[in-house]
Amino acid sequence: MKQFLTTMGGVFAGLTLFLVGVPFLLIVIAAGATRPAPLPGEVVLQLDLRNALTDQAAQNPFAAFSGGSNSVMSVIEALHRAEGDRRVKGLLVRLPEVGMEPGAADEIRLALRRFEAAGKPVIAHSQGLYQSGVVTSTYMVGAAAGELWMQPGSALQATGLAVEDIFFKRFFDEYQVKPDFEQRKEFKNAVNGYLHTDYTAAHRTAQLSWMNSVYASTVNMAANDREMAPAVLRSRLEAGPYSATRALDLGLIDKLGHLHEAQETLLAGAGDDARLIDLSAYARSAGPLDRSGPTIALIEAEGPIITGQNGLSNPLAPSTMIFSDDVAQALYDAAEDDDIKAVVIRLNSPGGSDTASEQILAAVRAVKAADKPVVVSMGTYGASGGYWIASEASAIIAQPTTLTGSIGVYGGKLALGPALAEFGVDMRELGVGGDFAGAYGMGGSFTPAQEAAFSAMMDNVYDEFVVRVSRGRNLTPERVDEIARGRVWTGAQAKSLGLVDELGGFYQAIEKAKGLASLEGEVRLRRMTPHQTPLQALERALGMGAVSVKTLVAAAWVLGDPRAQSVLDTMATERLRSQNAAAVLSPTPLR
Repeated sequence: MKQFLTTMGGVFAGLTLFLVGVPFLLIVIAAGATRPAPLPGEVVLQLDLRNALTDQAAQNPFAAFSGGSNSVMSVIEALHRAEGDRRVKGLLVRLPEVGMEPGAADEIRLALRRFEAAGKPVIAHSQGLYQSGVVTSTYMVGAAAGELWMQPGSALQATGLAVEDIFFKRFFDEYQVKPDFEQRKEFKNAVNGYLHTDYTAAHRTAQLSWMNSVYASTVNMAANDREMAPAVLRSRLEAGPYSATRALDLGLIDKLGHLHEAQETLLAGAGDDARLIDLSAYARSAGPLDRSGPTIALIEAEGPIITGQNGLSNPLAPSTMIFSDDVAQALYDAAEDDDIKAVVIRLNSPGGSDTASEQILAAVRAVKAADKPVVVSMGTYGASGGYWIASEASAIIAQPTTLTGSIGVYGGKLALGPALAEFGVDMRELGVGGDFAGAYGMGGSFTPAQEAAFSAMMDNVYDEFVVRVSRGRNLTPERVDEIARGRVWTGAQAKSLGLVDELGGFYQAIEKAKGLASLEGEVRLRRMTPHQTPLQALERALGMGAVSVKTLVAAAWVLGDPRAQSVLDTMATERLRSQNAAAVLSPTPLR
């Protein structure tokens, strides 16, 4: 009877998958096989930055069906392609009403400047900029355009940069929650909200340091693009907020106008038959850029760093993690490929597992051992575990506002036993073996012996981190410890400290890789970023049994998927590994 129910369950799952999953798969495969539609003659491109903006395209092939988002990489690559396309006559940028991540704003600003330098007009249109964290970064992007327009009646509130942190210490004290955490060292403030009621002196110093650096960088670049003295622009912005009309009077914007007026202005300059198309549609129409020449591998990595392989539970969710097995394997593949002469890693990560970071760093070493330079291009974040990965690269390129460094570690637990006891819930623990076996139990605090062992582990992780930075950046361990201690630096600050080689974006990293590999002229970029096919995503997400797999694979065989037979032979489910207690993470991401 049990076997019958199991079989019937598999059949039901297979039928459900056939009726729901296969049509979905058909849509995905058909969409991928559709030939790009040709451009309708001369065009003006429109870039809408109001939707969510990741650094890199989602690795999951189904992410686009969940509403998706633009990525910085897709935007700058499409604009780079459009620079030399004679059919493209201009660009309209729709600005978000709130802040953009500073590193993303830096990268897009560079792309707009290159596009305009190619002799093509750019208009940025805003329906209002409202004070929200890093809204000055959004203003900077608008300032990079040839003309910055605002909708009549809107407001310009780019008056500064602010962040807000929550401190739980009094709440924990009230309800007898004991935070048992250790930090290496005083600037590693990711868990300060659990331990204190306010900023510590070190926390305040470090936070204001990078905030001032980010703010100064965005204002200075905006001032340069608007041909205004930085001190003048800063004083005018900080004296706001302003109505759009007042902002025009002060020279903070160029024109008042509605969106359709900005569109018509660009179209009129492009020709009678010009049409307005979305940048993403242009990228699909243009297709991949086919270049000859030596090959540089591009490996993209975004999100927290964890061990294992990509095994998403939700097939519609974009991938937002760096899986060490996948990225390391891509690097080893690049090392072994004779056609690849250099590797560029596009990194956007606040950190993660130290062991996962070390696994990827070992693969970086393997690429260098094959006499191939490795250049890391940092996005908004290249911090903590992200910097661990980058520490021994041939060169590190960061934006002026990239948050990097954070060379440190923290770890621990929340002891919830006393708090739950107040509500009649008792936690009890049994264990065999050594005293540390129950160290991470939440019923109570570390024993003195457990605390000593845990503290020694934190010291070891920190020391190992310092050793890697010392070796990779040609600094003494003493000097690394002096500038490390968990402190976050901006790219501009990190360059002066020797933690970063150059300031710039992705295409500067490509040029750096070319120089280090002694390559000249055009190069071919080969994306070796780990990704899932539609079939792999369904396999892993649905955790299918034998009957349902056979049903799907039969359908995939009909559709001509060459993986079908191998799936029948090797199908296996995967899951995320639980992480150890040490985490090399930067502070809460900045929005």
